[in-house]
Amino acid sequence: MTKFHFGRFILAGVLAAVAALAVVALDVRPAAAQATCESECTTGPTPIPTYSPSPSPSPSPIPSPSPSPNPYPSPSPTPTGADSSGNSIGGLANQRFNQMITNRVLGTVLLGVNEQINCSDCISAFGSAGSFSAGIHGRKELTNNLSLLAGIAYTQYNEGGYKITSAPIGAFALRYDFTDWGSSRPFFDIGTILTPWEKARYTRSYDTSLGPVSVTSSTNASNYAVYGRAGWMSRVSPRDEVAASIEVWQLWQRVSGYSDNAVAFNPFDASIADGTDRTSLVKIGGQWTHLFGSNIETNINGGWVQSFASRSGIVATVTGNGTVVPTMGNQGWFEYGGRLGFRVQKGWIVDLFANGTLGPQPVGNTIHGGVGLRINY
Repeated sequence: MTKFHFGRFILAGVLAAVAALAVVALDVRPAAAQATCESECTTGPTPIPTYSPSPSPSPSPIPSPSPSPNPYPSPSPTPTGADSSGNSIGGLANQRFNQMITNRVLGTVLLGVNEQINCSDCISAFGSAGSFSAGIHGRKELTNNLSLLAGIAYTQYNEGGYKITSAPIGAFALRYDFTDWGSSRPFFDIGTILTPWEKARYTRSYDTSLGPVSVTSSTNASNYAVYGRAGWMSRVSPRDEVAASIEVWQLWQRVSGYSDNAVAFNPFDASIADGTDRTSLVKIGGQWTHLFGSNIETNINGGWVQSFASRSGIVATVTGNGTVVPTMGNQGWFEYGGRLGFRVQKGWIVDLFANGTLGPQPVGNTIHGGVGLRINY
């Protein structure tokens, strides 16, 4: 038994040794395999992969974004035209000069400009167009040598950019006729024309780089004139009277201040101060009155007028120019008039008449015509 157990002990020891060797062998082989693999990975050439480019995809269209509004828009261009605006003040001066002359022409109708120098007492009611005017005028013999000529009318007229309304005109004069000298003799007049108040509208126009500008403004005005006349008349026959004369006039025109009316576009606006226009005139003229048959009367008259010492009362403040004071030069023009009278019965005469100017601007070519009923007594 002791021998058997010893043999079993030896067998068990052998088995244990074999098992231990097997375990060691298993541990050494994977390590060697790992070493071999690592040796092959580090010492062998490293393969370089071949690059095959893939086809590029075609780009898809990208829509252009619509432009968004600029939060800071570009400013509008600054207009030019200050010089033109300043020059337009000269146009206002021309309008006001024409106003003075037209007012005077209308006033002379009240002083019998279309009638003979010496005639009986009379009174006439009239109306005219071209410039609207309606009123009465006449003459009254105060002595054998001295006569009073007077009249009053309501007028409105426009010319060259301005318009006058609500304008009453009054006129009167004294005429001294040397009747005791015979059929050929001298005569003298002295008188005045008054328009104390009138509504006036003036238009100022100028050009800018962005377009034309026209501004019409309203204000008040008044006109005054005094004159003296010296002449010679002659009764060349019972049907004919001729006369020649020289006249000297002084005219004043007062215009209240105003500023441009508000309009949509007026970058170079203006403000006009109160001012008085004035001019002096000399007129050399003549007239002829003739009776056809016993019922038709005619009169033609005319003369050359020369202005001097003219002065505009405009002092304007214009944006972009500062203070602008226009000048008014001297000018000459021709004035004309005529009358055709029909004696409808004794002492009653229907008159057709016309008066006007011929000349360069600012006076220009004008005509004012009308009809009247004259009564001699």
